[in-house]
Amino acid sequence: MNIVIIKYNAGNIESVNNALNRLGVNAEITADPDKIRKADKVIFPGVGEASTTMAYLRENKLDELIVSLKQPVLGICLGLQLMCSHSEENDTECLGIFDEKVKRFIPKPGEEYITKVPHMGWNAIQDLKSDLFTADLENEYVYFVHSYYAEKSEHTIATCNYILPFSAALHRDNFYATQFHPEKSGTIGAKILENFLKL
Repeated sequence: MNIVIIKYNAGNIESVNNALNRLGVNAEITADPDKIRKADKVIFPGVGEASTTMAYLRENKLDELIVSLKQPVLGICLGLQLMCSHSEENDTECLGIFDEKVKRFIPKPGEEYITKVPHMGWNAIQDLKSDLFTADLENEYVYFVHSYYAEKSEHTIATCNYILPFSAALHRDNFYATQFHPEKSGTIGAKILENFLKL
């Protein structure tokens, strides 16, 4: 199986690659459009800030490429947010694969010290749908680090509750995305990556 991790100015590419290596998968990290198009599966990771990352994608025509892909694609963390229509982070127009808007977490008055932003650490995922998840993963804990979230919608395939319920994962056609980091989520994250590779 030919797995490609899209190479761009993202922060977690090597950790995703290491997670795949632990599963016995050798992925190629590349920005070559032909290699990305020909891959069996594509992973679009990301840690960083939305507007500068979108500017980089546009400058390198990766935005048009990602949207045009027909094979299974998995966005991770910032990857999920950039696959949405718009982010409040520096008022950024994103790829528009998902209709959802990305908003900043705002703690409820008086709870600023309880529900800190960013949302950082382990939290449970619920209401799982799609082949990305198996029934035994319901209410399991995965690792999050983010200050912005995608709203819940018809594309939501996993929900997490932090300050409010939000989309922990999204799915539309051949595009899948997780707000959490499967590559940092131990055996549960490994199962989710394996499920993606089986799609």
